[in-house]
Amino acid sequence: MINLKQNDPNKKTYRKEGEKKTIQNRINRIEGQLKGIKRMVEEDAYCNDILIQLSAAQNSIKSLSNFLLENHLYNCVSRDLENGELETLEEVISLFKRFNNR
Repeated sequence: MINLKQNDPNKKTYRKEGEKKTIQNRINRIEGQLKGIKRMVEEDAYCNDILIQLSAAQNSIKSLSNFLLENHLYNCVSRDLENGELETLEEVISLFKRFNNR
């Protein structure tokens, strides 16, 4: 088995401005959802209404995760494999295991 150092601080992903903007917009939307949920709790909103909003926020986070995973596979992973960096396969396997535990 390949020995992989997790969370290497030297490893970075340089994104195009359009991709960064898309990710930032999604994060801002999620932030807004969470602030709205917090406000609902403070205002004693009905539990069912809060749970519906939590589900929506969870789906937004899952959608962003899938977007990032797809870009990671097409860009970072394919580049690493082309360069013979097979330890990236262990990283991908670890990611899939983490995603499947949800």
